[in-house]
Amino acid sequence: MMEYIYDLQLSFNQILFMIIIPIALTYVFSGFVGLERQNVGKAAGLSSHVLVGIGAAGIAIMQRLMFQYQLDNNFTNPEGQRIIAQVVTGVGFIGAGAILKDHAHIRGITTAATLWFSAMVGVVLGSGYLVLGSILGVFMVVLILVRDIVRGLNPFKSQIGSNKVEPTRGDIEEDE
Repeated sequence: MMEYIYDLQLSFNQILFMIIIPIALTYVFSGFVGLERQNVGKAAGLSSHVLVGIGAAGIAIMQRLMFQYQLDNNFTNPEGQRIIAQVVTGVGFIGAGAILKDHAHIRGITTAATLWFSAMVGVVLGSGYLVLGSILGVFMVVLILVRDIVRGLNPFKSQIGSNKVEPTRGDIEEDE
């Protein structure tokens, strides 16, 4: 029975560096981005970004572990290595749902991009590229911090209800 639970055969270091650290870093980076989006009143906030990022990391980790298992058992099936491509497509679909057009304005492009970013950082980190994924994450965090500071916003404090940010249409409950 145990031979069918493939990840129980990993050493502590493999679990740490192949699973725990990539997921933890993805959580930190996508969580920061999601917190900022939530605090400025966007429809996709902390939960959405963390779920998308960690889901993408989980798929990348699984693909990486599948490939290692195949190499260890002298069996390679390239069809099993196409899973990550489905993450890109799926996240594009989620991002499209965050984009709204009303009259002359299009809203949600930045939120869609941050969801895509969270997924891609998850894929990069989950694939084992901890340095590259961390660098990408740091650059995104710096971008958001600098942008919000220049705008006079604190990304760690909710801006909804202040005179600086109004909630988006998706955040307003309408009476029926």
